[in-house]
Amino acid sequence: MSKQINQGIESILKKSKRIAVVGLSDSPFRPSNQVARYLIDMGYDIIPVNPGHETILERKSYPDLKSIPGKIDIVDVFRRREHIAGIVDTAIEIGVKAIWLQLGVVDEKAALKALEAGLQVVMDRCIKIEHRRFQIESK
Repeated sequence: MSKQINQGIESILKKSKRIAVVGLSDSPFRPSNQVARYLIDMGYDIIPVNPGHETILERKSYPDLKSIPGKIDIVDVFRRREHIAGIVDTAIEIGVKAIWLQLGVVDEKAALKALEAGLQVVMDRCIKIEHRRFQIESK
């Protein structure tokens, strides 16, 4: 694995404000929903990305990353490995600063492509756990 993957996590979290959560579930029992609620409580602007829902967590849900207006700082991914390459390609295309692949989500090839395109990459880590680890103050 590239030494650049999982570098600068604290900085990514401190500098970011808008996080698109790809694969955000409307079920409060799913990890994606629990993580998104935590991030909202911490002051982040969470943008649900799930084509199956119009709203999640009282926020407009978008069918894909390209549909989101404005800049996105982090794309937080709760999807299986086979979906990662396409998500990374879109994240690069729309100028995202960082791609975050949640615990258990690993795609070395897609991660290296994102790094080569200038994105910061976090892989196989939970954004909620990392946020708590660094004890980042609410925004």
